Amino acid sequence: MAGESYLRWLVDETPTRWWHDSGDPLELERALAHGASGVTTNPVLTNQALRARPEYWSPLVGSLDPHLSPEERAIALMHVVAYHAAAKLEPYYQTSGGEGGYVCAQVNPAKAGDREAMLAMARRFHAWAPNIAVKLPVTSAGLDVLEECIAEGITVTATVSFTVPQVLAVAERHRRGLARARQNSGVPARCFAVIMIGRQDDYLRDLAADNRTGWSEVDIRQAGLAVTKRAYQMFKSEGYQAVLLVAALRGVYHMTGLAGGELIMSIHPKIQAMFGPGVSRQAGISEPVDPQVVQRLQRLLEFRRAYEPDGMRPEEFISYGLTQRTLAQFYDGAWAMLENFKF
Repeated sequence: MAGESYLRWLVDETPTRWWHDSGDPLELERALAHGASGVTTNPVLTNQALRARPEYWSPLVGSLDPHLSPEERAIALMHVVAYHAAAKLEPYYQTSGGEGGYVCAQVNPAKAGDREAMLAMARRFHAWAPNIAVKLPVTSAGLDVLEECIAEGITVTATVSFTVPQVLAVAERHRRGLARARQNSGVPARCFAVIMIGRQDDYLRDLAADNRTGWSEVDIRQAGLAVTKRAYQMFKSEGYQAVLLVAALRGVYHMTGLAGGELIMSIHPKIQAMFGPGVSRQAGISEPVDPQVVQRLQRLLEFRRAYEPDGMRPEEFISYGLTQRTLAQFYDGAWAMLENFKF
């Protein structure tokens, strides 16, 4: 893997940690050997992992009850992939005292507004392994469930999240959940607040083209970085215990722009392979995005909603265009396929 030395540099020389963004078992072995401290799965990655190696998974999948309902079948398949990864990382989870070794398992994206359904799934997924981080969408309902999970000692990865107001809301609800857990003598749970950095760029690129703004690709490629760096500075100044987790990276520029930050990057094997000789090993987290670039981007309402701390209220998160786009992809392009999965 071409990026091995860079990934090891991140682990050994900076506070930045990285998670492996794939459920594929062979890719996971390589990632763990080069410093990965967690694993991201979601419906898309689970579906891809199963279909890429049917000979590996068929003994496990073949034992599933053929009479399961579609949703139960999707959950069972999520369990197969997430549990496999969790078993691989549990030794690290134990030796690190719960600092690392987590594996994500995502609730049904079609239930992003259903508090009762998401909480029931979160409790169920939590029981699979001690190092499962339940993935909840950052909607108003998802935030309510997140706080309840933290109060109950369930670690959460807050996903379908792209904006400063979303991750600030996550950090605040994590703080409230921690206070409730301590009040009830419970075990405090960890929280990873996701920014899907490349999806922000993709979304604004489409909006810019549709509105004929004529923005340069140079500006667009810095939109997600601007959002993430602003969130990072606010997390530091507020002393939040939630950890920023940057996902959906699109290239080397995302990693080098954030290197050195006290955060986690979830890196797909395609991005891992982009690193080679000549890639900067300087910490880029303290380098601000050009204010003139930010000023140009702020001409677009959807960037302002993402960049400003008060750009959206929690009840608006579910209707944000990028939230709807991502939930649709996760359900139609993956969860629904798991519901009808056959080798």
